[in-house]
Amino acid sequence: MDDPTLSNQRNQSVPSTPSLNVPTTMSDSSFHLENLPYRTMHINRMINSSYNRSPSRTIYSDRFIPSRSGSNFALFDISNSPTSTEGKEDGSGTYNSLLRAALFGPDTPDKKDSLDAPACRNIFRYKTETKRSLHSLSPFGLDDSVPGISHSPVKAPRKVPRSPYKVLDAPALQDDFYLNLVDWSSNNVLAVGLGNCVYLWNACSSKVTKLCDLGIDDSVCSVSWAQRGTHLAVGTSDGEVEIWDASRCQRVRTMEGHRLRVGALAWSSSLLSSGSRDKSILQRDIRAPDDFASKLSGHKSEVCGLKWSYDNRELASGGNDNKIFVWNQHSTQPVLKYCEHNAAVKAIAWSPHLHGLLASGGGTADRCIRFWNTTTNTHLSCMDTGSQVCNLVWSKNVNELVSTHGYSQNQIIVWRYPTMSKLATLTGHTYRVLYLAISPDGQ
Repeated sequence: MDDPTLSNQRNQSVPSTPSLNVPTTMSDSSFHLENLPYRTMHINRMINSSYNRSPSRTIYSDRFIPSRSGSNFALFDISNSPTSTEGKEDGSGTYNSLLRAALFGPDTPDKKDSLDAPACRNIFRYKTETKRSLHSLSPFGLDDSVPGISHSPVKAPRKVPRSPYKVLDAPALQDDFYLNLVDWSSNNVLAVGLGNCVYLWNACSSKVTKLCDLGIDDSVCSVSWAQRGTHLAVGTSDGEVEIWDASRCQRVRTMEGHRLRVGALAWSSSLLSSGSRDKSILQRDIRAPDDFASKLSGHKSEVCGLKWSYDNRELASGGNDNKIFVWNQHSTQPVLKYCEHNAAVKAIAWSPHLHGLLASGGGTADRCIRFWNTTTNTHLSCMDTGSQVCNLVWSKNVNELVSTHGYSQNQIIVWRYPTMSKLATLTGHTYRVLYLAISPDGQ
């Protein structure tokens, strides 16, 4: 220290003790070592004595884990023996077991160490055991000796309503497997083609509006909403495609190019694809004055299914030639071909959950739902449904798939993917469920 007086006094009283390293900011009067010789001697004995170190002690962690071995269960009015529940109702015994496990964990008091514990202990005492299994994080523990406790969480099955919440009359709805006469817009409006007319049903107000009448010599073969939900494309039996403004019930334009009926339509932003019985697919840009920008050739029979992928990069088409073709934005020839189906392929659906996952369904002679990975060009799996597959739609919210069927069961099935276990089978239609559309909220 800087004070020589204090240093000299310390050297005189304790010659063998080194000077203390005290910060200069602390006052000397806080120690008063020169006035307390007995304290100095005590410190000297502690420093110079050859005392034996105590044996190694158990190092406690910074968390206090209560031990249940010495618990006093009488404080909680809970018996510490499972046999004490005999003679009581089953519900009461199960409840006590559940409550005892919730309060004291899997270390139940009927173990051996509880027999040796003194009865005067507190309800909780602390122990050094800190390692617990991952399953002990369960609020009720996983002790096999506790009855009435499930060792795995039980998830209640989702209930799917078995009856429709709304039934709409659809007179003159054509019974034709190759047509697509129902579509639901992003504005929650359902479009239905009935004979030579198109009707709109507003799901919010239940109002029905007649959009158009094609005349006695023509009929509606397909309908498809644009992504914004304001314009509807209508394919006709004369091979034309009409664009209608739904808010004003006015026809915006008419596009030609097909020689026979247009049974399939699919939007990709401002690009509209149309498939026809003339075996061709026309790509139309509604911003351009031309009727179509390109023509896709490959199918040997009527094109009855068309779907753009969610990233608008790939177009899948299905035909009455039992084939599925995949096209990109710039190709006029298919980049992928799948020929495993044994009947016409109308049901086509891209998964919104996994990029490149495509589902397809075959007709009466096939009855199978097949899954394809267009990224790796592989066939993933096949599921025999037992009846004609008319439509497929993926759920937007969960990894599930809805299929509608014709001959011979006429049902609707909700599947869980990829296990393809049935979540629900909906019946009620007396004829083939040929058309399907899902609401914009995915419900």
